[in-house]
Amino acid sequence: MRQRQAQRRGRLARLILGLIVLLPLSWALGQDDQDSGFDDIAIPETRLPLCFGFSGIDDLRALAVCDALRLDQTVRARELSEQWLREEPNSAAAQFALAEVLLTIEGNMARALFHLNKAEELTGYQSMEEALQAGNLQWHYLTLSQLSYVHQLMGDQLQSLAYLESINRIYGQDVESFRGWPLIKLQQYEAARASANAVLESSTSDRERARAWNTLCAVELASLRPLEDLAVCDMAVNDDGSESVASYDTVYLTNSSEVALSLLRMDDAEDYLDRATRYLNPDSVADPWIYMLYLKMNQSRFDEAREALDRMMIWRDQQEPIVSVMNRAEHFLVSASFLLLAGYAEDAVKLTSTALNQPDRNGSYSADDAQKDSFAALLNMMANATQYQARLEEIATLDRLDAMSARLAAQSFKFNAWRAGRRAASLFAEFEVLQNRLRPYAPLDVHIPEWVEPEIIGLVGTGVMRNILQQAQANGAFQLNAGYYHAYATEIAALENRREEVIANAVQALSQLPQEEALLRGRVAARLARALYDSGELQDALTWFEQSYRLDPSLMRRLGQSIPVILREDGSDVAAEAARFLARSPRFEEDPNGLLLELSATPDLSACLKTRQGEALSCYTMSAATDKSSKDNARELVRSFHTKSFGLGYDISLAQRSILLGSSVILSSQSNSSLRDRGDTLLDR
Repeated sequence: MRQRQAQRRGRLARLILGLIVLLPLSWALGQDDQDSGFDDIAIPETRLPLCFGFSGIDDLRALAVCDALRLDQTVRARELSEQWLREEPNSAAAQFALAEVLLTIEGNMARALFHLNKAEELTGYQSMEEALQAGNLQWHYLTLSQLSYVHQLMGDQLQSLAYLESINRIYGQDVESFRGWPLIKLQQYEAARASANAVLESSTSDRERARAWNTLCAVELASLRPLEDLAVCDMAVNDDGSESVASYDTVYLTNSSEVALSLLRMDDAEDYLDRATRYLNPDSVADPWIYMLYLKMNQSRFDEAREALDRMMIWRDQQEPIVSVMNRAEHFLVSASFLLLAGYAEDAVKLTSTALNQPDRNGSYSADDAQKDSFAALLNMMANATQYQARLEEIATLDRLDAMSARLAAQSFKFNAWRAGRRAASLFAEFEVLQNRLRPYAPLDVHIPEWVEPEIIGLVGTGVMRNILQQAQANGAFQLNAGYYHAYATEIAALENRREEVIANAVQALSQLPQEEALLRGRVAARLARALYDSGELQDALTWFEQSYRLDPSLMRRLGQSIPVILREDGSDVAAEAARFLARSPRFEEDPNGLLLELSATPDLSACLKTRQGEALSCYTMSAATDKSSKDNARELVRSFHTKSFGLGYDISLAQRSILLGSSVILSSQSNSSLRDRGDTLLDR
């Protein structure tokens, strides 16, 4: 479940008092007409336009700011609000107006909070009568509402609840439906359950009831023991079986997909996400394409994952700036995950470093910032380690002197991987966090793909993880599918070099894990293949090497492991040089019983990895450059073969990869129209 359900609270709460109109202009006009004797002339009703959610605001400066916002004249809105504040620094209305521009247009929460605090200092009323007498009722109410909202976004849930209580005490507004999520963030699950039940007993509002069901669902999922069905969480989407706004709402549909995943109902999860992608919602921090991309990657549906990446970028470009601030790190991390699989590890390093250093919010999930940082650090470690392996592959094609300097340069990636790993380990140090991480698709936490989570074992230590794994099993974390337990046990045994345990657990994992867990199954298969190979069971080992490679071509590079091969070349100078380079590659080890790695110079230069039965696993062909030596041609062949064989084969240009880093938070939704114009061709296929 996610923090994003509170995204709308600021606007919805403001609309509650928006029903209060100080003096409708139509009433005054009606009185004048009656006095003039024009009783039979119908006078159309006229109302002041909504401004910050109110229909009764008549301050001309406020209306000018609101008009600019309505017309998407964001720079003018900023200038008008700043000028207003310069001329009237003691105006609560001016303080609030600038805070609203900073928050909703620029996504600058810290500065918005500063001005909201100033507005509160200038009002500070303890009753509605006092606010009315001062003529600042709207501004005081709006300030309290936004302070509750901003404090929740910034992680101070106690302050958020305190401001909700102030709204209830001073204005008599029922805010119970907004209390559930801060209580969940504080892990006060029983209080959250009581709050949600109170809403269901008293409210007839579709949105309030949907939020209440959503809260109950999150409370149930907080337990390590999985639910038997989706009954509670289904109500968040379709209360009492009736069609509601939640049936097409981005938040509730993505929440429901998370629930389905936690119950290992992958088809249901994909269906919910598919429904969510049909309704573009710029105001929602939930980007369903993020989770669709994770889902496709998990299942090795790489072509569809590439399409999901394209769609995700289009969705991101449409989001409001405040939303872009909220889920920017999530976009970086899922993009980095895809680039890591696709063979662009160095770009994944940049994306994860940026996400790791983001000073903003923790995205659309309910976990705290530390968990976002832990995933970013973990993925950064993997990216650096993978890029180090890619450099070792390149070094295998260099002459001795060049190789020495290149090896020294490559050490920076190794060091950065170690440093990121230490940081990730410190963030994963809490027992409860680790135990909940072991549960498949752990709810209420940052989303870490199941194929990534085994990396945590090497960071924390096999002894610690073995104990936590046993306790998680006893607590029912693997009740729905024991294959995940055996997958973790396989990883622990592999790191401890216990071959028999690896084989026993891997066989169990592969027989029980859902078929949709393709990347995780690929990792288990790789561990099984190595254990069988080291035990002398060569034929079975080759079968699992092949299976692992088909499921995840980049895995051997990420694990820093090699594939046993028979090098066969056609006797040409180029093929002979290429064979020499490949023999030094960390991805291959010569073995007379290995897979086939064939090299040829006719008619074109080619390298092809095949099964023992001659079925191609990965092939690369290029034309020989006539102006280059045999060694240089061989060097290019081997490097390109590594690139294609241990990635997804997608050619993503530098310009396209740079787009993944995003644009300015301030300008992303207003000025960057180029991405909108490109549509589905954002990343050319």
